Parts: sequence; structure tokens; C-alpha cells
Amino acid sequence: MIHILAFLFVLGILIFIHELGHFLIAKLGGVKVLKFSLGFGPKLIGKRIGETEYRISALPLGGYVKLLGDEPGEKVAQEDERRAFLHQPVRMRMAIVAAGPLANMLLAAIIFSLLFYVGIPQLSPVVGKVVDGFPAQKAGVRPGDVILRVNNEEITQWSDLLSVIPRSEGRELQLTLKRGEEIITIRVTPRAVTGKSIFGEETKSYQVGIVPSGETVLKREPVHVAVGKGFYQTWYVSKLVVVSIAKIIQRVIPAKTIGGPILIAQLAGKQAQEGLLSLIFFTAVLSINLGIINLFPIPILDGGHLLFLTLESIIRRPLSVKKLELAQQIGLIIIILLMVFAFYNDIMRIIPQGAK
Repeated sequence: MIHILAFLFVLGILIFIHELGHFLIAKLGGVKVLKFSLGFGPKLIGKRIGETEYRISALPLGGYVKLLGDEPGEKVAQEDERRAFLHQPVRMRMAIVAAGPLANMLLAAIIFSLLFYVGIPQLSPVVGKVVDGFPAQKAGVRPGDVILRVNNEEITQWSDLLSVIPRSEGRELQLTLKRGEEIITIRVTPRAVTGKSIFGEETKSYQVGIVPSGETVLKREPVHVAVGKGFYQTWYVSKLVVVSIAKIIQRVIPAKTIGGPILIAQLAGKQAQEGLLSLIFFTAVLSINLGIINLFPIPILDGGHLLFLTLESIIRRPLSVKKLELAQQIGLIIIILLMVFAFYNDIMRIIPQGAK
């Protein structure tokens, strides 16, 4: 049950924010909004407020904002033409289309900023284990040592070490440690180690052979720092998502890693069990994924609409209705195939290994 509730909570927020982006920019641009729906298919509940009907529909895997005159060939009364979507300048239509994905990206940045502000548990720079045969053991580092500085760089959390040590490229480092009440200095030379990146590619890094103790400290940031880090984290995760997609296309990452609603529900449930902060962080990451995927240049997605609008601005006339309809049909087929493939992967993950 927790998986379903967490899934609906996360997906509901992401869909609402996405459609709210389209809705707000359309309203600001003077475009008439006929419907604002969370979900597709038959209406479950709804209420008309002003000129817009707000509804919740039966299928929760998406949503839509219905604008006046947003379909090629749609008839619009002459007095309403100025408020019809297709009668707006190209720049306004592009802004309305792009507002959905951008709203998802902005949501992620806000969530990350809030998390940095209220505090995120970080691993303390306390050594829990020293790996046999590695440079740290030979230099005399012991479990329980607190790492205060590496060369002249202050260490406040374990992640600081993950950036400082690899940058050494094998050059000798000076560690300032706190051992009990004593402050000591140790020199250690990192060793080159080969391993696998998160994409399965072979990488070389430099390590000294220490493992964190698992102790954590709550690190809070001032508002201006939290906001800066929030937007940087959004950019970093976005870059990671784009690179991951490229690696799937290049077959570096197996296509079976693509997941659908079942995988999302499983992950959402797992994050909910780990705590509210984990679920909120997961929501931000998933919001970035949704924003980027919607920018794919596939017809029926926002990215496809942006592609058509870009072409229209170049050739200075709308594409023909016949071509648009054909493109929409092709886009729908692509999306259906991707959904079927994602569902297949989801099902294969939950089938016991022996039954495959």
C-alpha cells in the first residue's frame, strides 16, 4: 500500500506542476484555458471555475491542459480568435509549450534549495575502516580518526574527501587528523585504482583506502547558499540524466534499465520507507527526468511541439495539417512502444529469476 500511496503522491505533484506551468503562461498570455486535468480518460470529479473546468480523470499516468484552438483545423468563433492558441505569435506558443518542462526543473531546484536550507544528513569525515595494504594503513591512519584537513583544504564532511583525494593524481597528501584529544599530521600518497563508473565504463581514480564510519552530521546552509546549491544540483542531475540517456543509446547502459510506472512505484515506496527527506529528494530527481523527457523532439511531447514551432518560425508559415497529423500519429506509436518496453522491463524485474 505504501508503494501505491507514495507513487500517487509523487506522480500527482509532478503532473500538477507540469500542467500548472502550461496553464499559468497560457493565462498570462491571454489564451483561453478550457480544461485543466490531472489524469487522462473519463472524468472522476470536476468543477468549472470561470471559463476553465478543473478535473481529475481516471488514468493517473499524466495530465493535460486543453487550450482554445490548440488543434490544427479546430474551428474557433471569430470573437475568440485573439484568445486561441494557434492565433498567438510563435514565441508565445513556444513559451506556453516550454513552460511545462521548465516548471518541473524549477520544482526540482526549489526542492533541492529547501533541502540544503533545512539540512541534509552528511557523512562525517570519521574513518570507520582502513583497508589492508592501502596507503592509509601504511601511513598509520586508524579507525576513529577524524580528518580535519587535507593539505590546506578544510574537511567538514566525507564528500569533501571524495573530491580532494582524486584530484591529487597520485601526489603526496598531508592529512591533519584528530585522534582522541591529539592533533597529528600524516603524509600519504594515493594509489591509482581502476573501477567502473555508474555507467559501467572503466575508470581510473586515486584512493588512500579509508571507509567512512557511517556517522552523520546535519549540515544547513544560509538561504543564498542553499538556493545556489539547489540550482547547481538541478543542473548536475540534469546533466547526469542526459548523459545516461546518451549511454543507453550508445548501448553502454543496457536498455533493460529503462523503467515504467511499476519501477517508479517501487522506488517511491522504498524512499517513503527511508523517510520523508528521501521521498522529497526522489521527487526532485524524478521531476528533472520528467522535464527532460518531455523535451525530447518526439511528436505529442512538448519537445516535438517546440520542434514544429521552430520549423514554423524558420519557414514563416505553419506546417500543413496533414503533416502535423501524420507526425502526431508517428509520435503516438513511438510513445506506445516505449511504454510497452518499459512495462515489459518492469514485469521482468518482478518475475522470480527461476521463472524467466
